Amino acid sequence: MTTRYEVAPGYRVNVRSGPSTKYPIVRALPLGATVAIYCQKYGEWVGGPYGTTNIWDSIAPGEYVSDAYVHTGSDEMVAPRCS
Repeated sequence: MTTRYEVAPGYRVNVRSGPSTKYPIVRALPLGATVAIYCQKYGEWVGGPYGTTNIWDSIAPGEYVSDAYVHTGSDEMVAPRCS
């Protein structure tokens, strides 16, 4: 079973095609969403409700959200590094 993590309450988080705000928006997560993190990689620094981080979470192939908006309970990576 895959662990799911809550997205920050009150935020419709943009999902991007890569680990930076410079990548195009693929879609937006609905309010109250949870996500499975398949792998993580370092990218652009982003500040959000859970701090400032350069960790980006891959929630599906070609779909990334900043870890600053995902409640993982850790400032470190909680999933394998994306290849």
